[in-house]
Amino acid sequence: MKRWVKHKAEQVNHRRAITGSRGFTLIELLLVLVILATLAAIVTPKFARRGEQARITAAHTQISQLEVALDAFEIDVGRYPTTVEGLRALVERPTSDSEGWLQSYLSRGVPADPWGNDYVYRYPGQYNQEGYDLSSYGPDRKLGGDDDITNWSEDR
Repeated sequence: MKRWVKHKAEQVNHRRAITGSRGFTLIELLLVLVILATLAAIVTPKFARRGEQARITAAHTQISQLEVALDAFEIDVGRYPTTVEGLRALVERPTSDSEGWLQSYLSRGVPADPWGNDYVYRYPGQYNQEGYDLSSYGPDRKLGGDDDITNWSEDR
């Protein structure tokens, strides 16, 4: 048995001599992990901000599409949907005063904002006195704050 163990040890030493490799030590592996974790900590927030910016841009685009559908509704029916009817009136014919309503004004239904919330619609508008207010709560999913995405300008 001793002879066999000695023989195996010689084989391992012979392989190491040929390849020049002893493997990685635990400290070397930990150092690599620390370097990878540091790189991930630097890179990940940059990608996260890009994703959030993409959702903000998508919300602006969806609000523009909803505005086009609301304007088409207004042309056909002669008025904008009431606050009670909401954006649902763009997909389902309102029960009252809807003569001229031809078809669904949104082919895929009323979308949720990129954060999964419903868009907030109000007619007549508080900010757009002659029109309607349309907004998303934005990334914080709460009414108010600098991150809300709206169809009006705060400068008015």
